[in-house]
Amino acid sequence: MIKILNTKKYLLFCLCLFTSTLFSQFSIEKITFSSANPFSFNDIISDLKNQEKQEVYGTLIIPDRAESEKIPLVIGVAGSYGWAEHHFQYLEMFRQMGIATFELNSFKSRNITSTVGTQTEITMAAMILDAYKALEVLSAHPKIDKEKISIVGWSLGGGVTLFSGWLPVKNAINKKISFASHLAFYPPCFIDPENRDFTKSPIHIIIGELDNWTPSKPCEDLASKLRPAANIDVTIFENSYHSFDTNSKVHKKEDAYNFSDCMFKLTSEGHVLMNYINLPMSNAFLQKIGFSFCVTRGVYSGGNPTARKKSFSLAKSFIKKTLLE
Repeated sequence: MIKILNTKKYLLFCLCLFTSTLFSQFSIEKITFSSANPFSFNDIISDLKNQEKQEVYGTLIIPDRAESEKIPLVIGVAGSYGWAEHHFQYLEMFRQMGIATFELNSFKSRNITSTVGTQTEITMAAMILDAYKALEVLSAHPKIDKEKISIVGWSLGGGVTLFSGWLPVKNAINKKISFASHLAFYPPCFIDPENRDFTKSPIHIIIGELDNWTPSKPCEDLASKLRPAANIDVTIFENSYHSFDTNSKVHKKEDAYNFSDCMFKLTSEGHVLMNYINLPMSNAFLQKIGFSFCVTRGVYSGGNPTARKKSFSLAKSFIKKTLLE
C-alpha cells in the first residue's frame, strides 16, 4: 500500500513538474482590438470610417526562452474552415525558433465557423483590416520588435496574406506600418489587380500543382506581372492538391467552390469585377451572381507527405531569413 501511494505521489509530482515546465516556456495573452466589417476592398479604400465596427481578438504566445528583450512575431491567418491542426503546427515551429505567434481569430470574433461554399460571412477585405489592426496593436507591445512582424496565412488566409501587400488597400488602412514579409499558402490568386503597386517586403506563395480550389497558374501569372517591382516568389509542389501540408488523405469536398475557370479584375478603386460584364461584386448578392459565371462546385483537398515536409522546411527558411537574419 505504501509503495502504491508513493508511486502515485511520484507520478503526480512528475505531472506537475511537466506542466510547470511546459507553461513556463511561453506566456499567453488574449489581445482584443477594434476592427470593422467591410465587404470589399473598395469599402476600405473609399469608405473605411463608415464601416460597421467589430471587436476582434486573437491569442499571442511569446516564448519565454527568447534571448532578446524584443522578439519577432508571426501573425497567422486561417482559411475558410477556421483554425486547423496543421496551422498550429507551423506556429509551434516558429515559436521553437524563438519567434512569438499571434493566432488571429477573425471567425470566432464574429461567431463564424466556416465560409466554405458561400464566401460571404466574412470577406478577405474584412480579414485584411483585422490583420492590420492587429499589427497596429502588436507593434506597440513591449516584448515585440515592431520592425519584424510577418504575416502567414492559408487558403482564404493566404489571400489575406498576399493582398495585404497590395498598397491601395494597405495605405488606406495605415501608411506607416508594414509587414516584414508575407508567406501565403495556396492563396486565391485569380484576382488580377489593375494597380500593381505591392509592398517591397518579401512575398512567397506556396501552392500545389493540382489545386483546383485556388489554382496555381494564376499565382505564377500574378508573380510574373508584379516582378521586378515586387519581391515575390512562387513555389509549386508537384502532384499536390489544396491543403497538401495536412496529414489527411486526398478527398473531394463537394460543396467547396472550384475557381479553375475564374479570373476577376481588380480595379484601382478596389472593385472586384464580374467576368464578362465587369460589374463590381460589391455585396453578397452581386458576388453570388458574379461567381455564377465561372464557379463550379467540387474540389480535391488533402495531404502529400513529401510536399508537406518540404513546405514546413521552406516556411522555416523563409521566416528565418526575413525575421531572424
